[in-house]
Amino acid sequence: MGQTESAHASPSTAPDVPVDRGAIGAAVATMLLWASAFVSIRSAAPHFSPGALALGRLLVGAAVLGVIMRLRHEGPPPRAAWPGIITSGLLWFGLYMVALNWGEEKVDAGTAALLVGIGPILIALLGGWLLREGFPTRLLAGMAVSLAGVAVVGFATSDGGGSSALGVLLCLVAAVGFAGGVTSQKPALRHASPLQATTFGCSVAAVATLPFSYQLVTQTADAPLPATLNMIYLGAFPTALAFTTWAYALSRISAGALGSTTYAVPAFAIVISWIFLGEVPGWLAFSGGLLCLAGVAVSRSSKARSRPAQTPGGARPPAQPATAQPATIQPATTRPGTDQR
Repeated sequence: MGQTESAHASPSTAPDVPVDRGAIGAAVATMLLWASAFVSIRSAAPHFSPGALALGRLLVGAAVLGVIMRLRHEGPPPRAAWPGIITSGLLWFGLYMVALNWGEEKVDAGTAALLVGIGPILIALLGGWLLREGFPTRLLAGMAVSLAGVAVVGFATSDGGGSSALGVLLCLVAAVGFAGGVTSQKPALRHASPLQATTFGCSVAAVATLPFSYQLVTQTADAPLPATLNMIYLGAFPTALAFTTWAYALSRISAGALGSTTYAVPAFAIVISWIFLGEVPGWLAFSGGLLCLAGVAVSRSSKARSRPAQTPGGARPPAQPATAQPATIQPATTRPGTDQR
């Protein structure tokens, strides 16, 4: 019976266990680049309005990605990928960036961190419901731990300012946009390459934010050079490169599991600010960062083995192919299809 169980355990656990190193490396690179964005935003945000800053980085990102696509001789994605690309472009690249930039101006850092931190949890819920990824217990538990860490980091770095109802709403909109965008992008990656999905998603968002063009032009003329250079950096690296590495990882990892890794961003941001800005984190911020990483570790840890499928007939030798089995165990060859989520 043990041989039968081992033969049928792999289909039910396959979606969770073998994650290739390339996907892990892409996820880590994404988190580091997004963490570095906090340093650049700190320089650029005082000189650009939320919409202008979003449009600026989207235009730079679309230009960089367009050049890369040209060099790689990649064309437009197939028609089947466009619904997901357009939706993710509008919700994530566009709505998320504008709403988050605007919301952070009207709420304190602790409130913003807590509200936006709901996004990965929404991704896990939408992924389990719409993408049939299931609701792994360790994933949800790890997210709860990380969300607590995000709240600790946010309140530790908060300046004590007030929070308006509009700011709270904008942060919630950003979280929903993030979750909806990621959930929409996942199916598109079945038909389009990560580069195609990112390039055209970024381009869709750039077109959607064109109403902020006048603000971008006038504010760029008045902004100091470091602020403009930081906006360019935001477009080239945390947008163009990081969103592409994210899409690469998303094409190989479930949306919920990859979403949980974004809780590492606050911890990485603390370290980057420490190195480049000389901002020594307080014990509370440091503890919150460790809590974020601990939650990510829990969510990505090996799950308890799934209950093996019950199969009719006796055990079959593992060395023999399924086609060589007697007719009495043929139903077992169709069983794995019912085990996959």
